[in-house]
Amino acid sequence: MALTLYIVRHAKAEDRAIFMSDFDRKLTSDGVMAAARMGRYLKGEGVLPDVITSSTAPRASETAKGIAEQIGYDLAKIDFNEKLYEGGPKAYLAAINAVPETAQSAMIVGHNPDVSYLAEFLTHQTIGSMSKGAVVAVTFENLSWAEVSGRTGNVSFQMTPKKLSNEQ
Repeated sequence: MALTLYIVRHAKAEDRAIFMSDFDRKLTSDGVMAAARMGRYLKGEGVLPDVITSSTAPRASETAKGIAEQIGYDLAKIDFNEKLYEGGPKAYLAAINAVPETAQSAMIVGHNPDVSYLAEFLTHQTIGSMSKGAVVAVTFENLSWAEVSGRTGNVSFQMTPKKLSNEQ
C-alpha cells in the first residue's frame, strides 16, 4: 500500500517591515490567489489528504487554509504545529512520523529551506529550492508513516504557481 505526502511551501508573503517580526508576515494578495489556484489544481488531480499539518506562522496557515478551502478539506481539522516554524527538518520529519496510520495521504505546509531540504532528504532526488506556493508530492511504498525517513520516497509530481499560470 502506498502513502502520499504533499509538501507545500507557503505562498508569497509580504516583505518584512522594521516593526514586524518574521513570524507575523501574512500572504500578499498574489499569495492568496496562488494558494487558491494551487488548491483548485490539486482538487482537479483528485487530491484530498486525510491530514493537513501546517506551521502556525500566518503565511503558512493562510496557505494551508486557502488550499483546504479549494479541495474541500474541513478547515477545523487542520493541525497547526508551532514546531514547524524554525523547528528545522527534524520537526517536519517528526510531524510526518506522527501522522495516524489510518491516513493514506497527508499534506505538510511550511517554510524554506526546510521544505526543500525535506523533499530532497525523503527522495534523494534533486528538487532545488521550492518556489513560493509550490507542491511536491512524494509517494512511499510499503511503509508506515512512522517508517518514513531519508531516501524512502519517490517524487510523483511537482507543481508551482508559475507553471499553473502558464498553463491557463
